[in-house]
Amino acid sequence: MRTHRYRITVEPLSAADDISVQKLQPLQFEVENHDDILAIAARINQRGDLGTDATAFAIGLKLFSEAMLHHRDNPLFANFRPHFKDFMKRLKTGASATESPTQ
Repeated sequence: MRTHRYRITVEPLSAADDISVQKLQPLQFEVENHDDILAIAARINQRGDLGTDATAFAIGLKLFSEAMLHHRDNPLFANFRPHFKDFMKRLKTGASATESPTQ
């Protein structure tokens, strides 16, 4: 299977408590994903229903789903997997973030 490789960086810009941001180190790691997550992020942004959260949503979703795929036999995901599958179907068919599942 063809994979895409990414370097993910999370850099602190501010802190909610009195911890000095200068003391916080950026977090950086590399991951592989079977999807082009940058293209997916662009498509999610174009939907327009998630506003400024669209990119974070898309990247977070793809990182989570790939980890879940790699650990598909982990019982941690057993109860969640069918709900996630339904969610992904709705997302891929273009259901909006404000649309209820029964609409």
